[in-house]
Amino acid sequence: MPYTELPGGRVPIRMWADPGTVESAAMGQLRNVSTLPWVEGLAVMPDVHYGKGATVGSVIAMRGAVCPAAVGVDIGCGMSAVKTSLTANDLPGDLSRLRSKIEQAIPVGHAMHREPVDPGRLRDFPTRGWNDFWRRFDGVAEAVRYRRDRAVRQMGSLGSGNHFIEFCLDESGSVWLMLHSGSRNIGKELADHHITVARGLPHNQDLVDRDLAVFVADTPQMEAYRNDLFWAQEYARHNRAIMMSLFQDIVRREFRKAAPTFEPVISCHHNYVAEERYDGADLLVTRKGAIRAGSGDYGIIPGSMGTSSYIVRGLGNEASFNSASHGAGRRMSRNSARKRYTAQDLVRQTQGVECRKDAGVVDEIPSAYKPIDQVMEEQRDLVEVVAKLRQLVCVKG
Repeated sequence: MPYTELPGGRVPIRMWADPGTVESAAMGQLRNVSTLPWVEGLAVMPDVHYGKGATVGSVIAMRGAVCPAAVGVDIGCGMSAVKTSLTANDLPGDLSRLRSKIEQAIPVGHAMHREPVDPGRLRDFPTRGWNDFWRRFDGVAEAVRYRRDRAVRQMGSLGSGNHFIEFCLDESGSVWLMLHSGSRNIGKELADHHITVARGLPHNQDLVDRDLAVFVADTPQMEAYRNDLFWAQEYARHNRAIMMSLFQDIVRREFRKAAPTFEPVISCHHNYVAEERYDGADLLVTRKGAIRAGSGDYGIIPGSMGTSSYIVRGLGNEASFNSASHGAGRRMSRNSARKRYTAQDLVRQTQGVECRKDAGVVDEIPSAYKPIDQVMEEQRDLVEVVAKLRQLVCVKG
């Protein structure tokens, strides 16, 4: 058995990580989750680390309930990647111009588009359902509806933190485009609103951790959360699709002579809820820092600035609820990384990558993350590797 099973409360804790390497605070969170009355199973990915309420890198299956904090505040956060016809032979020695063009076209950090992106003008964006998606915004929580203009102009923007846009090479010399982002501020505000509502419900008052407050089936609060949750997950999917379309247009212009073409885009959430069936039971499966890895499912598992990333195919391991890690996972907090490392350290660790190398992104230094190759080794029974990538350009907020 490649995973370790630890005793929990109602359910055992299945771990695809060495328990001795997991910080005590994260282990405490996992034990707390295992005691919830609604939990049916708990799987822990090799990138596990401490988070708000529930750990990042955990898969929680519940019957008739869902925990908003176990989804995370960036609802629908995830990855997209596409293989191109470009090869290493098509690339110039200096990729700083490409990085500049990406940063000009796609707002990063707290920035947003001055005018909303018109998806009808994007060659690669699937516009089906776009108008209906925005009509449904009128049905989300009234507390955040005043954010509509901001949400519209943030659509197609990157954000900050560990979000990124990358131009990569695989081991055969093929170029890939890859990006990581979520539902931006509107997803966070919806999450914060519903977490606050859940904490005030009577059935959550005696929980071991109030951050694990849940909504239960057949209640108006659950219906309201599900409505907003699924809308925000769709926002995140559209957000990545618009950015990828903008990215593809940039690559077409910058490499016009090579006339690049693109394979179908791979896209996967890693902070979300899905309705799935296991052992004859209909469950709500929450993946917080985990991707779906059902048999044949394509997924993306990134490393960090200056390390490898992987395109994978799921093996359909039901012991993990058909899941795998969402990345390398942090091994130290952002504050700890800022105190320990300098911009000079970042320059050394991102040698050969066209990217920011200043104090503003030191908290994203590769040493702040777990070794991605070790993470992949620990989940060899969950996914198979399709392609191993190294980044040439990395754009961060």
